[in-house]
Amino acid sequence: MIFSMTGYAVVSRDIGRAVMQLELRSVNSRYLDLAFRIVEDLRFAEPLLREHINASVSRGKLECRLSLQAATSGAPELKLNAAMLDQLSVAQARVQTRFPQSASLSVGEVLRWPGMLAEDSAGQDTLNAELQALTRQALEELRDTRAREGEKLAAMLRDRVAQMRVLVDRATPLIPAAVSEYRERLTMRLREAVATLDEDRIRQEVTVFAQRVDVAEELTRLVAHMDEVERVITKGGAVGKRLDFLMQELNREANTLASKSVSTELTGISVDIKVLIEQMREQVQNLE
Repeated sequence: MIFSMTGYAVVSRDIGRAVMQLELRSVNSRYLDLAFRIVEDLRFAEPLLREHINASVSRGKLECRLSLQAATSGAPELKLNAAMLDQLSVAQARVQTRFPQSASLSVGEVLRWPGMLAEDSAGQDTLNAELQALTRQALEELRDTRAREGEKLAAMLRDRVAQMRVLVDRATPLIPAAVSEYRERLTMRLREAVATLDEDRIRQEVTVFAQRVDVAEELTRLVAHMDEVERVITKGGAVGKRLDFLMQELNREANTLASKSVSTELTGISVDIKVLIEQMREQVQNLE
């Protein structure tokens, strides 16, 4: 299986009075490029997110957004800290015993007393556990989307390789006839241009030039590179850089094939091959 660098995932978890949401967006990049957008209350989570992402993703520009949203299940229930309320009552009675003219605490003052309202928000350990689970879920979803896109790209690459094989099969039987025709034309031109050369010298010159325009070796290397492309795709994993190198090699052979071509048909085939290679190269840029 191969993976595209393009993917998206968004997951959320209810952690009590809030909902924690993690969103991952990735596009193609030469290296792994991480950007974090994290709500201030969860800033501590960045090292954990970075560690998990580095272990799961090798290439791509990945944006990570972590946010907290108020729960929509209604207003939270107010819970008084009973122990503190008892302590405050005892303290107030003692103060009023000592200072009879002192005023009693109002309800508002009691409610605003630090620690009087019990918090039901998640503690640090709970947040870490929830964040771990959320991150694993998001990365699994991101990996699934990148795998589905990678499967489509792999099918496209195999299709272009199959089309290139057809073109190479068309070109192979044309080579002997093209070289022979080129040899005859060159022989005639040499005889007309240099009447003083003997037949052995003419044959030597013709043989040298014929060897220069023979593209059988380029076609053989094209087939070898196509075999390697299919092997890499079948092997799977992080194949983007390897396939990008193979696209360069395929393009090199196609350019040589075009420059050495001595027939219109071979030139047309080389152009078609270059078009297919360019289509493949554009898609390979998106592979991890």
